[in-house]
Parts: sequence; structure tokens; C-alpha cells
Amino acid sequence: MTNASELIFVGIDVSKATLVVALDDSAKTITVGNDQAGLEQLIAKLEPLAGRVAVVLLEATGGLEQPAAMALCGHGFAVMVVNPRQAHDFGKALGHLSKTDSTDARALSHFARTLHASERRERLLYKVPTPEQELLLAMVTRRAQLVGMRVAEGNRLATAHRSQHKSIQVHLKMLDRQIGQIDDDAQRALNDHFKDKLALLKGLKGVGPGTQAMLMAALPELGTLSTREIAKLVGLAPLNNDSGKFKGKRTTWGGRANVRSALYMACLSATRYDPTIKAFYERLVAANKPKKVALTACMHKLLTIINAVIKSGKPWQASYQQAANG
Repeated sequence: MTNASELIFVGIDVSKATLVVALDDSAKTITVGNDQAGLEQLIAKLEPLAGRVAVVLLEATGGLEQPAAMALCGHGFAVMVVNPRQAHDFGKALGHLSKTDSTDARALSHFARTLHASERRERLLYKVPTPEQELLLAMVTRRAQLVGMRVAEGNRLATAHRSQHKSIQVHLKMLDRQIGQIDDDAQRALNDHFKDKLALLKGLKGVGPGTQAMLMAALPELGTLSTREIAKLVGLAPLNNDSGKFKGKRTTWGGRANVRSALYMACLSATRYDPTIKAFYERLVAANKPKKVALTACMHKLLTIINAVIKSGKPWQASYQQAANG
């Protein structure tokens, strides 16, 4: 059995072009490209040390970390992908006030050692998406990009010179066709690969195809975690802000912004048409809660319901209202 003092904790600072790798928190770092050739170099460097590498830690970097995380997992390494804010705060706590790629990589190596000893280690390990989830996530990500372009072009149309209206309108029609095609492709993917899970949610108002696609693609942990764990993962768990006698407001932050956006749109509908969510929202507003706070609470409740339904393996029914209220 490998002695704890002999274990290696790898920190990798990720950018679009490079991966800066630290094998501990003091040694010289190495740099490889963030491309196929660079990943092959990284694997070749780590494979002789495989028996000693305890954890490889990367920051979430807008998806730039995904190829490295998946390649490392595919070669049997334990990988964690952490929130950048947590990593930066940890580095500052260590006294790393200057910021360079090498400094960041060494701080991540030290952070990896700390997380490896944590009771949360197993929950923090990166889970490789299935090919179906990866493809569906690519679809919903591209759809969001196209919708953003459509909004931008619509705004331009309102102020553009008449001579440019036709050009913008042609582009808008093209964007509409592409969005429609992605919607069709995503629906087929949901029917082919996620039919059983989605059948459990039938009748839960507000959870339409767009929300379903995002949940299946970007939240594979649904049904495997507790209520608090899934809420914290998404960024909907109220976090305390207390110190001594001071009792601050609880806030939510971090988590998966794309999932929160989908739940927000779902709750705009659910607060009007789903009896459980509507009653909960109206009760909070009647208690003088700001509407934004009430809507966030509804997002938390809706996520709780969906997680409970999938975890139970039993179709949604009104009796889940009691679980949602807990």
C-alpha cells in the first residue's frame, strides 16, 4: 500500500492554449498544449506515476478543462474539477498573492492534497459524462448560443438603417431554422436515451423539453444525491453568513449556471400552472418575500421534487407536494 507521504497530488492550471502541470506544491511546473498532442504528453508523463497519483485537480474553466478531465479519467486517474472561486480563495489563504500559471498550478496541487483528505472526496470526484450526455450538452449549449445571436440581431433590427433590414431578417430566419433543427435533434436524443427518466416527470408542469434536455445533459447526478447535495451542486442551497452574534442573510452562489437558467425558465411557468409551485410562490410573496427570493426558492423546490422523483423511481404525483415542502 502506498504511504500517504509518497502520494502525488497533481494541480493543472487550464487555459485555452496550455495546461500548466504541478506534481506538488513546490516543484517546477511543466507546460503542455491544451490539445490532443498535449494531452498525450500529459498522460505519458503521469502514467509511470499512476500508482502514486492520488488526485488530479483542475479548475472549471468554461469547458476548457473538459478534454483533459475526460482523458485523465479514461486512463484511470481520480480527477476533481473545482469552482475557481474556491481555488483562488485557497491560494490566497496560502499566501499566494501574486498570480501566475505556475503559482496557480502549485496552489491547486496543495488544494488537491487537502480535498483528498476530506470526507467529501468521493462526492467531489469528476464523473465522465456518457456519450449521449456529452452530445445532448453540446446541443443545448449551441442552442443557447444561437438564441443569444437571435436576440442580438433582433435588437439591431430596431435601430438599423432600412437598407440593412433585409440582411438582418435573412439572418434571423436562418437562426430560427437552426434552433428548430437543434430542438428536433435534442427531442430525438431525449426519446432515444432518456425516455425512462423523463417518463417519471410526466405531469410536472414547467419542466418542458428545454429544461429536460439541460437536466439530462448537465446534471447526471440527479437522483443520486441528497436534497442539500443536489441543491449545492446547482448553486441553489442557501448558505449561512453568520459570525459571532452577527446573523447575515443566507445567500446562494456558485454551482451550474446553465442548470439554474433552465430551472429559472421552468419556474416562470410552474409558478402559474403547477399547483405545488404556485401555492408555494404565493405563500412566500404574501409573507413579503421579494419576488426574486421567492422565485429562487421555487427553483430550489422544483429541483428537490425532480431529484426525489428520479431517486424514487416512481412517477410524479401530487403526493410529492409533502416532500417538496420539507
